[in-house]
Amino acid sequence: MPYRIDLSDARGDALDRLIELGALDVESSSARRVAAVMPDGVTPERIAHALGAAVDDIAVSRAQGRDADSVWILDPHPIQIGSIRIVPARMPAAPGAVRLVDAPAFGTGLHPTTALCLEALEEAVQGGSPDSLLDVGTGSGVLALAALMLGVPRAVAIDIDDDAMRVAMENARLNGAGERLQLARAGPEALAGTWPLVLANVLAAPLIEMAPVLVRRIGHHGRLVLSGIPASVEPDVHAVYRRLGLQRLGVKSRRGWVAIVLQASW
Repeated sequence: MPYRIDLSDARGDALDRLIELGALDVESSSARRVAAVMPDGVTPERIAHALGAAVDDIAVSRAQGRDADSVWILDPHPIQIGSIRIVPARMPAAPGAVRLVDAPAFGTGLHPTTALCLEALEEAVQGGSPDSLLDVGTGSGVLALAALMLGVPRAVAIDIDDDAMRVAMENARLNGAGERLQLARAGPEALAGTWPLVLANVLAAPLIEMAPVLVRRIGHHGRLVLSGIPASVEPDVHAVYRRLGLQRLGVKSRRGWVAIVLQASW
């Protein structure tokens, strides 16, 4: 598992050396202080040798993973995806930004699958102005909250994980979502009704398993955005939904991950 290092008296090229060693995130402050998240395959001894420092000069501590330990950073920071700005709760934010607490629930915006979903969401809102949205496997609630910020009047967000529900509720309060966002600990099989836009950023296997239920949640000529799909299995996921009557509108990819945008043929 990646770990954190802190140096209180680093030399001038320390950041470059750490990046060469494969640092997942680096940061420097005044007085030659440097921090980094390092992969577990790089030992403190190797770091000390590369920096010309003693091992005892390097403070080693546990790093905190985000997005279910799939993203490793020192501290959350603001990010911009299209017109959507995501800001940590502890930082000031302009009106219209999505603010998120620092929590382990998936959905910080840093993972490629979330970024792909946010891009597809913005395009769908700009192209069709859906009056409601269903977010399946909401995690932190970031997709549903972004939809509200983009002007979607109402959203329903569901997840089967208790911790995700707790974090999503906290983020909903933080962003003043009020009655516009309905949160429920449930899977899509527990719902009734249809939505003009459905998002599902989960894993490929659940997407295949849930396909018949997800398709029933899509309204007339509605759109479905699927993400969390490794590029190697995209044809398998697409084939399942094609057999259920959905037409592919487009595919987005980033760093080995794929999002598929589909439309109902009915």
